[in-house]
Amino acid sequence: MAEKNPNKSRVVCCIGDIHGFITKLHNLWSNLENLIGPSDFQTARIILVDYCDRRPDTKKVIDFLISLPSKYPKQSHVFLCGNHDLAFAAFLELLPSLPDRSSFFETWKEYEMNETRERWCNTEYKGLIYNAGPTFESYGVPRGSIV
Repeated sequence: MAEKNPNKSRVVCCIGDIHGFITKLHNLWSNLENLIGPSDFQTARIILVDYCDRRPDTKKVIDFLISLPSKYPKQSHVFLCGNHDLAFAAFLELLPSLPDRSSFFETWKEYEMNETRERWCNTEYKGLIYNAGPTFESYGVPRGSIV
């Protein structure tokens, strides 16, 4: 029986800015496994951040991440909330109230007039930096159906 080397370091991979790109995530995942080697990859610590952000495959990315513990049970997964994930959760009003009992959503009121000027939420500008339409569409939620 082979003994494990107590001095051997554990592989740590940090993956950030996925932003709803499932194909790029699959390619990166495959490349990491090939580069690191299957044995070390199976026991690696994987740290992930910024999963969603206005791309059409956000749901597929989230589903992929949810599946990791069952597909790679020997890996350690650390799911951090990035700025885009926090913004998405705040937009959905999933975050607790602030100390003054206002919601995070309310803190964006001062920027509301910029949305129209810069077309942040206008679906006719799909793909622009602040267009959330494709993210909702990836979940099958038509634009304008959330009140």
